Amino acid sequence: MIIREIESGDYNGLMELYLHLHETEIPSFETARSTWKKILSDENYHIIVAEEDGAIVSSCTVVIVPNLTHGPRPYARVENVVTHADYRGKGLATACLNRAKEIAISANCYNIALLTGSKKESTLKFYEKAGYNPNEKTGFIMWL
Repeated sequence: MIIREIESGDYNGLMELYLHLHETEIPSFETARSTWKKILSDENYHIIVAEEDGAIVSSCTVVIVPNLTHGPRPYARVENVVTHADYRGKGLATACLNRAKEIAISANCYNIALLTGSKKESTLKFYEKAGYNPNEKTGFIMWL
């Protein structure tokens, strides 16, 4: 297993993995080119991947958000946690989340938050086991 940050040539591999998250099709590179370039050039935006057998099989995104409170210290937000169905239960997502935590600590973040749309008990227990406290804050979302 290799845990690393995304590289410019990883677009197709990452997008194929996202089909195991909630996507139903892969947007063409031409459609996503400007967003992909912004992500790759943003020092606060980190897509972490686990690679096995030469393929991207797990990933999470952590974004460091500059902030004027808590010192001022930034905070981190984790999104898009996914593992290919054939590779689940091997610790890959945990390894990606641990790397996200390391990035947040090195950026001097005061917290790291994760939201999930899943209501599955196994998913919620996984995040708790990874160190996320479901009782600390209340999350709300507004779809735009």
